[in-house]
Parts: sequence; structure tokens; C-alpha cells
Amino acid sequence: MDTRTHPEDWELARLRADFGGYRIWRSVRRDGLLGEWVATLHDPRAGVDPTVMCPTAEALRAALVEEAERARNGSERER
Repeated sequence: MDTRTHPEDWELARLRADFGGYRIWRSVRRDGLLGEWVATLHDPRAGVDPTVMCPTAEALRAALVEEAERARNGSERER
């Protein structure tokens, strides 16, 4: 049995650990292959857009950092 972990599995786990306000997963394309990296917002303090989709884990990480900044700025304006 092959027990090696694919590097993308590690990245998915890291994203989930770093951005707990989201459900983070990979979409499945019509041909059955993995597609976009997707984050669905569950905690409105973590971001603004309800769903963020990016072609790579790195791009999703950058987008979620930006989402966190947007959420912080929005909450500061409401005070």
C-alpha cells in the first residue's frame, strides 16, 4: 500500500489550519480531475466574499489574506 501523502494534501491541510473561518476544498472538474482551490466563508469575521476560488493553493492563500484584511477594515468602519 502506498502511504505517501501528496504535496497538495499537505497544502490543503495548511490552508485549513491557517484559515479556520473557511471550509477549504478542491473542486472536481467535469473530467474528474481536481480543479480550483475553493474557500467557502463560515465566519464573517474571517472575510467578506462568501466564496473564493483560485487556480493554485498559493493564489488562494493570498486571496484569503486579502479577505482577512477586507474584513478587518470593514469592521473598523462599523465602529
